[in-house]
Amino acid sequence: MAYRKHWAAGAALAAVTLAGTLLTGCSDGDGEDSPARSVSEAASAVESAASSATDAWASATAEAGRRLDDIRDGVNVKDDVRLGSTATDGDGRTTVVLTVENTAGSEKSFAVLVEFEGSDGGFQDAVLVQVPDVPSGETAEATARSSHDLSGEVSAEVARAVRY
Repeated sequence: MAYRKHWAAGAALAAVTLAGTLLTGCSDGDGEDSPARSVSEAASAVESAASSATDAWASATAEAGRRLDDIRDGVNVKDDVRLGSTATDGDGRTTVVLTVENTAGSEKSFAVLVEFEGSDGGFQDAVLVQVPDVPSGETAEATARSSHDLSGEVSAEVARAVRY
């Protein structure tokens, strides 16, 4: 998003949590070098980084990027992810359904970084979603849910997607 400068004006709002919506069942195991562990650590690290308001967004997304880069045999597949329309759930959180398409020749898992922004283009939140074990040639859905109530009109964008 080219509007990164706007987020500084709402630094208090940007005390965000890049929460991991981590679904279990990754076939790659829980070993120290497993992709599922990298994704889980990314979610934890960015949640921790979000505790300091001014640097929350920059620190959180940088850490998420590093962790996604660490996924062994990960392939950038942003174009294989589609987002639906944003909605507000019963708890006041913004949600968006994402659909991943596995175009690989074998079962794969996905880690998708979804960013929520306001109508002014300002950053409001980000969520890291893991979609495990998608069969070859199939699609799967998951829901990205904001970590806190977001104000105004909110849109969502896939910031990054990695298939592994």
